[in-house]
Amino acid sequence: MPEPVDPVTAYARGVVDGSIVASRSVVHACRRHLDDLEQGAARGLEWRPERAQEVIDFFAEVLCLPEDEDASDDAEAERADVTDEPKPFVLAPFQQFIAGSLFGWYTIKGFRRFKEAYIETGKGSGKTPFGAGLGLYVLVADGARGAQCYAAATMKDQAKLAFTDAERMVKASPELNALIDQKVNNLAVLETGAFFRPISSENKGLDGKRVNFALVDELHEHPSGTVVNKMRKGVKNRRNALIVKITNSGFDRTSVCWQQHEYSRKVLDGTVQADSWFAFICGLDPCEDCLAEGRWFPSDECAKCDDWKTEGPHWLKANPNLGVSLPWDYLRDLVNQAQGMPSEVSDLLRFNFCVWTQGANRAIDMGKWAACQPMPSDDELLGVEVYGGLDLGESDDLSAWVRIYLMDDDRVAVKVRFWIPEAAIAKFPNRPYEEWKRTKLPDGRPLLEVTEGDVADYAVMQEQIIKDCEADGVIAVAYDPRSATETAQNLQGAGIQMIKTTQGFALHEAITKTLDLIKSADLCHGNNKILTWMASNLVILSGRKGEKRIAKEKSPEKIDGMAALITGVDWAIVRRARDTASTEVYAWSV
Repeated sequence: MPEPVDPVTAYARGVVDGSIVASRSVVHACRRHLDDLEQGAARGLEWRPERAQEVIDFFAEVLCLPEDEDASDDAEAERADVTDEPKPFVLAPFQQFIAGSLFGWYTIKGFRRFKEAYIETGKGSGKTPFGAGLGLYVLVADGARGAQCYAAATMKDQAKLAFTDAERMVKASPELNALIDQKVNNLAVLETGAFFRPISSENKGLDGKRVNFALVDELHEHPSGTVVNKMRKGVKNRRNALIVKITNSGFDRTSVCWQQHEYSRKVLDGTVQADSWFAFICGLDPCEDCLAEGRWFPSDECAKCDDWKTEGPHWLKANPNLGVSLPWDYLRDLVNQAQGMPSEVSDLLRFNFCVWTQGANRAIDMGKWAACQPMPSDDELLGVEVYGGLDLGESDDLSAWVRIYLMDDDRVAVKVRFWIPEAAIAKFPNRPYEEWKRTKLPDGRPLLEVTEGDVADYAVMQEQIIKDCEADGVIAVAYDPRSATETAQNLQGAGIQMIKTTQGFALHEAITKTLDLIKSADLCHGNNKILTWMASNLVILSGRKGEKRIAKEKSPEKIDGMAALITGVDWAIVRRARDTASTEVYAWSV
């Protein structure tokens, strides 16, 4: 007989083989689980299905919900069979996948794998009571004495929403009602010293906590990353601590929620490897053609994209509990209303179909980026013309230096260096700076070079750029003058030709050329992890006449390496080639 499959793996297989309808990102999450079953041991990961089953059984056998507090977080999502009797909190398959993954994956050291989880689903999917149930599991069944569990938010009323669900579940469960001491804003297991409380950032209420579990609800409503960062600091040495962030989609692409969404998407599509980060992102999908053009979300103008206006199984991609906690009739009515009231469309898309309603498109198809040719050997690069591109970031963040090799067969190879000041690593905990700092390149240097102090050490960068230019015979370096004028003067004083390069729409041809090199697979980037991450962040905006510019302000994360590359391409390929036959001479003074 075949070995029985646990619910988590069964769901993952169903999603991957298409028998369960799910969003592209959920497919990636499920494929990640299946891949890790085969390959995770090499990275020190261990799947314990019996632990996953424990948390799933806890919900069904211990937790109860009064029917009017069903697993829906939408008060209007009423069901026809409402009764006053408590009912077992039986998890839907997608909830079993999430809960089982969080508590079933371990490291070989015996600690849980996942430290943070980002969960984005449509309104009515039961996110809040589900999160509260996870908190109760840690409170009573996780085996940690003195466990501190929190429902955390910016405002006290917001924190109380999830905590109130936990209180109601305790009152509805005879077993928990007998075990847990219930006071105002406190659920405690006196025997173990564990407790569950609502907390907020009001009056410094998040400070000084020692966090075993934190539920951060409705992340899209958080004005800053304060709550998440405070909870993360409270984890300290608690090796099995877990921070769960649950949310609808939003609209502000400068928000902490968008940052977490984007980081999660990169983890799921493999751009960033973060074994301790769990992500589950629901939502309607763009078609393959729109995805290749850089669209994150479906287009209303495209007949092949998922259409929110037309009822169908694709609605399940954003609402995996549709037909369970969220009636089809309810969502159908919302869609009909929105089509008659355009002012309602934006909220419907965000809350019910997980579509972020503002922003721009990605510039690069990451599938084509991954298909680019491998990096030539050092012997192949001997005698090749070399140019440079320089983009110095703010004084407390990344700086990028790119060398561009023009091969005789029309390939363009690039070597990159990235620097960051030490203080910035702690300042931006959601970026994989620590991982990059530890990663070694074949020549032994770190992938991300860290300079001492709170601000960028431009002297260190200048010294290395001079060495690289001398070693490779770099002909000229193009740079963005906004933050590099003094550095450019120093480099020019060292004998390096420095080309001041206007940004904005003036880079249209360089942007087009760079994108063409990627599409034709003639850009040899060596799959540098940082440059790949930045390529996935790049957003390009078009002017009235179709001219292109880099949109740093619209890009979800850092793009300095791509900016340096495009700036270098502008001189190395575009302007130099364009003016070869002319008498126009570009001054290379700073």
